[in-house]
Order: sequence, then C-alpha cells, then structure tokens
Amino acid sequence: MERLADYINDGDLDSEMIHSESEHSAISSALGAQATGVRTFTATASQGLALMHEILFVVSGMRLPVVMAVANRTLSAPINIWNDHQDSISARDSGWLQFYVESAQEALDTIIMAYKIAENKNVLLPVMVCLDGYTLSHVYEPVDIPSQKQVDIFLPKYKPIHAFLDPKKPITQGPIAFPDTFMELKKMQQDAMEFSLPIIEKVNREFKTTFKRSYGDGLIETYKIEDAKNAIIGMGSIVLDDVPANSKFYGEKAIRR
Repeated sequence: MERLADYINDGDLDSEMIHSESEHSAISSALGAQATGVRTFTATASQGLALMHEILFVVSGMRLPVVMAVANRTLSAPINIWNDHQDSISARDSGWLQFYVESAQEALDTIIMAYKIAENKNVLLPVMVCLDGYTLSHVYEPVDIPSQKQVDIFLPKYKPIHAFLDPKKPITQGPIAFPDTFMELKKMQQDAMEFSLPIIEKVNREFKTTFKRSYGDGLIETYKIEDAKNAIIGMGSIVLDDVPANSKFYGEKAIRR
C-alpha cells in the first residue's frame, strides 16, 4: 500500500487512496467504489481480514470483482507476525476466489491476472491474492514490474457488466432475498466458482504470451512428479525452498496454488 501511495503521488497511477479508520471500513469503501464502476484494490492481514468478515459476504454476494492482497498471518492470541493461513482459510466459504503465491513476483503477476479473472462475465467474483506474512510481506525481493503498455495489452479497460451506481439512473443493489431466490443466487455463485477454473487456466496462458512467464497451468504447478508415487502439496512460500538432491522427497515435490 505504501508503494501504491508513491505511484499515486508521483502521478504514475490514476487512482485515489482512501484512508479508512479500520479494515471493516476499508472493505466497505472498496465495495462502494467498485459499485460505482471502477477497479478497486485493497490489502489486509490477519485480524484485519477477520474484521472484514461481515462485508466479505456482501462483496461476493453483490458479484463485485474487488481484488485484495492478503498478507497471511496467524490470528492471535498469541500475537505472531509470521505466516499462518488461518486468516484466509477462515474466509474460504465467503465467496471469494483465493490464490496462494510463492514469491513477490508471483504476487505482482497474480494481482494483474486477478482482475482479468474476476471481471470475466461468467465469473464476477472478488479475488484474494494470498502472500505469506513476513516471508514475503516484510522482506524485499527484486521483481520485474511490467510496463503500462504491456499491462494495457493484457488487461483491457474496465467496462462494468452490470449497471453501476449513478444518481441519474438509480438502481437497487444487494436487496432482500426470500429463501427461494436466495438459494438460486447462491447456486449462481457456486456455478461461477466452478466456471472460474478454465478461465484461470486461460488467463494464465494469455499472461505467458504477453509476459513470457507463467505459473503451472494457473491452478497447480508441479515439480518433477512425472514418475513419482507420492507428492507433497503445499501452498504459499513453503514451496519456494529447494529440495536437496539427497532428500528422500527429491522428485516428489508438488506446488499447489
């Protein structure tokens, strides 16, 4: 968020930074901003994500493609700034797509891809890009920052699919739903979740075409498991560690995003 503030202040990013009093207010602001028809981004971690919990369901239920970075940290007590996926896993059933990344580069790239996935007319779901606390959130790592031209080629200009808030054309968003309608709407969210799988793979291929790098098939990245009998599945930066050639696990490592 500090770097985004720098981009805005330097005129490199045409955006507005909203200084909220809490994470509950931050995600509420993101909801309102996205509902007006603009791309929206926010970030949080740990207790902050827990404080957002109420509004997470509202954002996904309104089918608003908000993108949020989550620096995964354990929920206290005890207070711990190191990695734990408790915070995002606790929000697993809130209707958000979740991507777990292994490096700062993958975090940057996945945020760009997240908009293209979330805004697809057959998806329209918010996205969490989850990066391990401290291991990725509190250290520096060199990354390739794409040019604006490259991003514009890959990510088209945002055109809201649904009508957005406009005083001249008032609409209702997030109205009451009786049991029969509520069930149908939740079924639509589940269908969108399942349909996102081929979309994620497609966007990953398109990203590779433009930026010459990709992450497995977009869903899972494997490492030397073609002839393995067993595989270890991991999420986040745990898969960044090299497996020694003399390890009994060498050639049996799988990377799960």
